[in-house]
Amino acid sequence: VQLQASGGGLVQAGGSLRLSCAVSGRTFSYYNMGWFRQAPGKEREFVSAIGRSGGGTYYADSVKGRFTISRDNAKNMVYLQMNSLKPEDTAVYYCAASTTYGGRTIGDFGSWGQGTQVTVSS
Repeated sequence: VQLQASGGGLVQAGGSLRLSCAVSGRTFSYYNMGWFRQAPGKEREFVSAIGRSGGGTYYADSVKGRFTISRDNAKNMVYLQMNSLKPEDTAVYYCAASTTYGGRTIGDFGSWGQGTQVTVSS
């Protein structure tokens, strides 16, 4: 499966961005999908995940209430709506695909996109 993330950019604190991830290769609805991020000098961390049919969403505590993950199985797309952005949200954001339901660790996800940069200015 191939993943292509897009939608990153520069935004002021308090602003919003919507990340998109286009998935191709195998049946999209077979995969649970997730978003991770990696800030400079830090390890890659879990942000959010969603189950195959769109049910079962999971969020890191740091983004809960501000970010919303969704998917459109008809379009082979997964999204991350990010509201009330903070400077500490600055990172490269990666979408990833998993066959593990409820997976939230890097090891649970076997396919990764190339990442999209999100920069939040104060």
